[in-house]
Amino acid sequence: MAFPYVVQQGDTWLRIAARYGIHASSLHMANPQIQEAPYLIAGQVIYIPYRPDHVYMIQEGDTFYEIARRFNVPIQILLNANPSVDPRSLKIAQSLVIPLTTSGEIVRTDAEYGPVQLMEDAERLCERYPFIRQYIIGYSVMGKPIIALRIGTGEREIHFNGAVHANEWITSPILMKYMEQYAKAYRSGTSWNGMDPQDCYNCNSLWVVPMVNPDGVELAQEGISPRHPYYRLLLQWNGGSFQFARWKANIRGVDLNDQFPAHWEEERERRGKKGPGPRDYSSEAPLTEPEAATLAEFTRAHNFDMVVSLHSQGEEIYWNYRDYEPSVSEEIARRFAQASGYRSVKLSGSDAGYKDWFIQEFRKPGFTIEVGQGRNPLPLQDFREIYQDVAGLLTEALRS
Repeated sequence: MAFPYVVQQGDTWLRIAARYGIHASSLHMANPQIQEAPYLIAGQVIYIPYRPDHVYMIQEGDTFYEIARRFNVPIQILLNANPSVDPRSLKIAQSLVIPLTTSGEIVRTDAEYGPVQLMEDAERLCERYPFIRQYIIGYSVMGKPIIALRIGTGEREIHFNGAVHANEWITSPILMKYMEQYAKAYRSGTSWNGMDPQDCYNCNSLWVVPMVNPDGVELAQEGISPRHPYYRLLLQWNGGSFQFARWKANIRGVDLNDQFPAHWEEERERRGKKGPGPRDYSSEAPLTEPEAATLAEFTRAHNFDMVVSLHSQGEEIYWNYRDYEPSVSEEIARRFAQASGYRSVKLSGSDAGYKDWFIQEFRKPGFTIEVGQGRNPLPLQDFREIYQDVAGLLTEALRS
């Protein structure tokens, strides 16, 4: 048995499977006509296998709104799951399909994590933990907000960022889960990652930009349709392929981590890319892209004592840049390695990255962390193991 579902904008196989508490393989098997398609298309009708705990029988006095509230399901999600039901005319003993709801955790890690999920989770984190503050620090090419979250009141200012590269989007839920667990520990006053969260909160002001490249992340996860304003250009830049899962750049085909004014000309020559594409194109000048410019302006506006930029993959820690780094950086990297099991690497032959620019501009400790091991995008089934390694490293950053 299966029920029909109309695909909505932003839906993916994994997001739908997670919403209804089924395996993606079961969802594929119920839809053999499109199971090989890399992306779902809004307006498609697919079929979702029933589970017994999906179904609720309408009782006397029930309203659609009250049922949605009782099961903690957004109204639109409940409507989408029951296309044949008139919400204004419920009938006693009528069946409603109830999508799976989450436990007390806000940040879910069982499906692709995109800009919509980020904004929803950020709002819910700030509601549950009012001491987390959210700021819009800029906008992407497509006008999506680039947000920063702050926790802590200390004089020492630390910055973490993620999803600079589109196909490295797993770094966003890592940072958001870290914020959620930090906030939960601070509220409860319990020890967290071997540290007192109260002391950490009072000593540090942690600023997190979880998703620097929201347009690129959305492209890598959801692909494009003819309605996309960059449709023809993106297909051209992607060699005619509709598969964007490995896309690293922003929506204009510029690699954001080759955009910073730290020996930019040398990096551009080394890359040898003449025009936009999935990766490694530095553009015609530094900071032409609003996402990179936003991150640079945000950094200049703060007196950060340390920055950590999460990328994937390789399980490596890059801590130096052309001998501009302070002497303490290598020792901090050694502690990061001990906390995470990652390898500390003295890197050469790379320029124009955010970490490079920060070290050159401010002569303070800056780090690029290549999380996980494998091929981008890293599989979500590895999330727990990756997160455990990285959480210890991030906590060490707050101690250093």
